[in-house]
Amino acid sequence: MDIKQIQDLIRFVSKSGVNEVAIEQKDFKITIKTAGEHTVVHHGAVTTSVPLQPPALSATAPAAAPVAAAPAAEDPSHYMTIKSPMIGTFYRSASPDKPLFVNVGDEIKSGSVVCIIEAMKLFNEIESEVSGRIVKILVDNASPVEYDQPLFLVEPI
Repeated sequence: MDIKQIQDLIRFVSKSGVNEVAIEQKDFKITIKTAGEHTVVHHGAVTTSVPLQPPALSATAPAAAPVAAAPAAEDPSHYMTIKSPMIGTFYRSASPDKPLFVNVGDEIKSGSVVCIIEAMKLFNEIESEVSGRIVKILVDNASPVEYDQPLFLVEPI
């Protein structure tokens, strides 16, 4: 199950009024519970509480997945986050035939355009409020984003 399918499932659960949905596949298990104001993400033994969306997301990765354990070894606490200032659709370039605004490893300055978010047929350039190096892009191109959703992780320089 990819992140877009998970996001769609979260939206469906929050709109439908269902209190809990659990899905279990061969190597993946996810439980989504509506819990008021916070989203709680469980990944292994790590618990993070983030005020993003009404439903609670609980995902358990298999213990035999070393690829999933490798990103947990990184310490993202010193990274700064560029968040979405609005609800809309996230785009990494001005159009399909134009170059991407930023890639992982690019250095950005405060005021640099990092992406576009389309909201109500208006294309809004999103500028960075921080200077640093792009470490991770957290959203897929042409994906829907929510207000205050993290888009990029930036390592300050």
